[in-house]
Amino acid sequence: MRVLVVDDDAQIISAMRINLKARGYEVDTCADGGAALRIAAQQPPDLVLLDLGLPDMEGMDVIERLRCWTSVPVIVLSARHSASEKVRSLDAGADDYVTKPFGVDELLARMRAAQRRSVRTEEAPVVRTPAFTVDLGAKRVLRDEREVRLTPTEWHILEILARNAGRLVSQRQLLHDVWGAVYHSETNYLRVYMAQLRRKLEPDPAHPRHLITEAGMGYRFERDG
Repeated sequence: MRVLVVDDDAQIISAMRINLKARGYEVDTCADGGAALRIAAQQPPDLVLLDLGLPDMEGMDVIERLRCWTSVPVIVLSARHSASEKVRSLDAGADDYVTKPFGVDELLARMRAAQRRSVRTEEAPVVRTPAFTVDLGAKRVLRDEREVRLTPTEWHILEILARNAGRLVSQRQLLHDVWGAVYHSETNYLRVYMAQLRRKLEPDPAHPRHLITEAGMGYRFERDG
C-alpha cells in the first residue's frame, strides 16, 4: 500500500518513512499542501497522513481539495488537541484524527481501520427507499431526482447505516467508525448529525420512517419505513 505523509517536521517525516517502510508500505513524503496535492494527483496514494499546520496552507484546505476528486482515506496527525479542531477536520472529510505525540502501533491500527472502511465502487450497492436513494458507489444521495448535499460526516454516518440496512448499529460502533476510538461516549454528536440527516432526507423529520432511533442503543436504517 502506498502512503503519502504530509508534514513540515523533518524528524516526523524521517520517523514515519522508516517505520512504514519497515512494515512493507511504499512511502511518499512532502512538507507542504501544494506538493501534497500534486503528488496525490500524479501518484495516487492508498492513504494520506496529514498534518494541519503546513507552511503554505491549512491541512483542512488540503482535505477539502482532495475530497473534490478522491475518497482516499485521510488521517490527520496534529498537535492540536481541541475538540473543535477534530470536529472541523472530520467535517472537512478526514477519516480519523490522531493527536501528537502518538504511538506507532496505535497509528498502524487506525490506518488498518481506515483501509477496512474504504469501499471500492464496484462493491457498493444502491440502497433505495420510497423517499430517497443512497448510491454507495457514487457516494451520493438522490431525493426527488435531485442530489442532496451532505457533509462528509453526514455521509459517513448514512453510509454505515445503509450498509447495515435493517440491523441495529450501536452508538458505540458509529462513534468508533466515524470519529475514532476515543469518542466512545459523545452520543450528543450522533443526535446532532442524525437530526441533520432527517431534515435533509425524511419526508417528516419529526416522525422518521427510515432513520430510526433505538433509544439507548443505537440507530437503524429501514428501506421501507
